[in-house]
Amino acid sequence: MKDKYINFFTDFGFKKLFGSEPSKDLLIDFLNELLKGREEPIKTLTFKKTEHLGASELDRKAIFDLYCESETGEKFIVELQKAKQKFFKDRSIFYSTFPIQEQAERGDWDFKLKAVYTIGILDFVFDEDKDDDKFFYDVRLTEQETQNVFCDKLVFLYLEMPKFNKTEKELETHFDKWMFAIKNLSKLEEIPGTLHEDVFERFFEIAEIAHMNKDERSTYESSLKYYRDMNNVVATAKGEAWAEGKAEGKAEGKAEGKAEGKAEGEEIGLTKGERRKAFKVAGKCIQKGISNEDISEITGLSVDEIKKLRQRK
Repeated sequence: MKDKYINFFTDFGFKKLFGSEPSKDLLIDFLNELLKGREEPIKTLTFKKTEHLGASELDRKAIFDLYCESETGEKFIVELQKAKQKFFKDRSIFYSTFPIQEQAERGDWDFKLKAVYTIGILDFVFDEDKDDDKFFYDVRLTEQETQNVFCDKLVFLYLEMPKFNKTEKELETHFDKWMFAIKNLSKLEEIPGTLHEDVFERFFEIAEIAHMNKDERSTYESSLKYYRDMNNVVATAKGEAWAEGKAEGKAEGKAEGKAEGKAEGEEIGLTKGERRKAFKVAGKCIQKGISNEDISEITGLSVDEIKKLRQRK
């Protein structure tokens, strides 16, 4: 391994730098910078169980990357998203309902809620915003005519990391420095001069591969391979399969595949041509060892369909 520092966008890197007790101070500093001028500073955080189950067997479960609670009771879901997902925004809204429901109290309750923050660090760009330079999204319930915040108890904060392109010399704020450190960590050979602050020196110290033991290095190498394989598959899908699938889907929809494509893919919103290409991409993902859930999010196919495809491989 030639890199000096781990890749933040791997599962291992994200959890080591933001999701462990020894590095909790880094997460607190990052969240406070993200919420600066919007909320009161967080003093302490408690990591909570990341798996949430619905009230009945019919409810789907949610597994958060990180789930934390501040000393004043605010809830924070922090998610690292490595690949574009067909229903990512829907998924964010769905996940936010679990911390809301868990606040319900038995007996006489006045429905007062603590705020829930869903934070997405995205290694991709929303299709509808790809021609926009904006990379930080602060989404809240607002009244449309006045644009005043209607309720501040449900907040979605998204960071489109590919859009952040400031160089070291252009870094002006503490927030800029966090964005630069996260995006460029694995590419750097030393701590940049502008990042010589206590919190960033800690960040780089924890991220240094030479400081890891044998088991950590092995786990990181596996996580890095998974990350690279997924990126390769997604890049292939973007460059070949989706473009071809959309073209075929449109042609077939006009001719003779419109009704059939709707019947086959109505639930996931895929045309017949897109659906065929989705299975091709899924097959490549399976060969790379990518999980059923990740394949589902990349392709739009259901987990059950992917399981059946995996059985046939």
